[in-house]
Amino acid sequence: MAAPSVEELNGWITGFDALYGLRLVAHSEEEVRAQVRICDHHRQPAGLVHGGLFAAIAESTASLATALAVMGDGATAVGLSNATSFMRPITEGTVHALARRRHRGRTTWLWDVEISDDDGRLCALTRMTIAVRPAPPAAAATGAAAGADADSQGQ
Repeated sequence: MAAPSVEELNGWITGFDALYGLRLVAHSEEEVRAQVRICDHHRQPAGLVHGGLFAAIAESTASLATALAVMGDGATAVGLSNATSFMRPITEGTVHALARRRHRGRTTWLWDVEISDDDGRLCALTRMTIAVRPAPPAAAATGAAAGADADSQGQ
C-alpha cells in the first residue's frame, strides 16, 4: 500500500490540530515538515506565539510520522515525552517545523523537532519520544467510545 499524499493527510487533520491550523508540507518515515500560519488566537497576552503551540506541532508531527510507519504492523503511536526548549519568540508570519527521526526502536521512537520562523531562525527545539503500542481492536475501540459517551451523559 502506498503512503498517503500530503494532500490526503491534510484532509485527515481534525480535532485540536485542525483547531490551531496544522498543515503538513512533506512527510516520510524519517522526516516531516509542517507549518501553522499565525493568527491572533495563537498569541499569549504579551503578543508572542504561545509556547504550547510549538509543543503541539512537535508532538503531532512526530506522532503522525510514527503512526504512518507502524500502522501496517497493527500498531499505533502516542506521545510519551515532550521536552521543548525556547530560544526566540515568533510574533507573526508562519511557524515552520522540521521533525527528524533519530531512533526507531521496537516500542519507542525518538524525534528532534526544530521550530523556526519565516527567516529560518531556530526558535524552539523539541525532543519527542513516541511510544509504539499494539493498536486496539476496532470493536473494542468502538465500545470504549460508546461507554465514554454514556458516562459523560450521566448514564
